[in-house]
Amino acid sequence: MYAVIETGGKQYRVEVGTELEVELLDGEPGKTVTLDRMLLIADGDDASIGQPVVDGAAVSAEIIRRDRGPKLISFKYRPKARTRVKKGHRQELTILRISDITLNGKSAAKSAAKAESDAKTERQRLEEAASAQAAKDAELAAKLAATKEPAKKSTAKASTAKDGSDTKAEAKAKAKPKAEAKPGTKKTTTKAKAADADEAKASPKKSAPKRASKKDE
Repeated sequence: MYAVIETGGKQYRVEVGTELEVELLDGEPGKTVTLDRMLLIADGDDASIGQPVVDGAAVSAEIIRRDRGPKLISFKYRPKARTRVKKGHRQELTILRISDITLNGKSAAKSAAKAESDAKTERQRLEEAASAQAAKDAELAAKLAATKEPAKKSTAKASTAKDGSDTKAEAKAKAKPKAEAKPGTKKTTTKAKAADADEAKASPKKSAPKRASKKDE
């Protein structure tokens, strides 16, 4: 809900919570003032236009502080009369915060508070649902971790047993003596091989007998 108000000869569009500067109003900071010149009030698709003001409507505002506007220079002169007048002016202002807009008993502040509370409850409901889902996920993760641990232990035991059997087999293979040579077989050493080679060089090769030719017959 928003409204268009008139104060100090100016028009302002305001909502609940709006802060604005208006010309000086009577009242001390912290007090509440009522602005009854409402030119228009709109609530969603419904709008009430005043002729010139809306009946049964009012705006409540809290005075925050008083202030002064920027300095404005006023300069007047009359040609050929040697008249020069220079003045400075700073407008006294009042800072307001709109606290409520009412129309025929309907309050914009109450509607905003209700909407905010509904949003909070919805957010709380979503947070609770998210926390419950997180708890379920954590429980499921713990169960999966518990089921994985025994499987890891069994695989570790199997691997250690296999490694032990392999090491035992290797030890047995290393400890097994070399097969003895069969009787009747003679081991040839490098010295024997060298002696045989020298003997073969020393003995002359026997020439094959010549075949008798037909002429000799």
